Amino acid sequence: MHYDGLPRVREIIDALGLRLRLCAERHAAGARVVVQRPDLTGQPYATLDLYGTEVLWGFLMSARLAVPGVLPDERILGTWSATLRLEVDPVSRIVIDTHRSETPLSIPCTVWDRLFAELCLILAHARADPANLRRYALQ
Repeated sequence: MHYDGLPRVREIIDALGLRLRLCAERHAAGARVVVQRPDLTGQPYATLDLYGTEVLWGFLMSARLAVPGVLPDERILGTWSATLRLEVDPVSRIVIDTHRSETPLSIPCTVWDRLFAELCLILAHARADPANLRRYALQ
């Protein structure tokens, strides 16, 4: 059996115990990525396709460079639509509103760097064609 990097589940925990879980799996849209806050009541989450994950990836870096300034919202269309918003008061955070859940997902700046790195890995695995990977896998 060959492992091509997906499915993938990772959890990011900051110094104060904030938890962010990422679950990625192959999907007809290239990938399905669920970002969840299991440490909060109701465990808010957002589901993104490959395109939405790439927009979040870019928005993370833009937000990091913009704080304490502001950014315009980013709208994600497609399989799982969402709006990304940077909020800076009282703590810098990215809010993902999927328009499907009662509570938007809030991602505080304390996990942005680790989230960015994990999204780099998820995107690389998601873009790869599993059929081609098998040819190059070490036996």
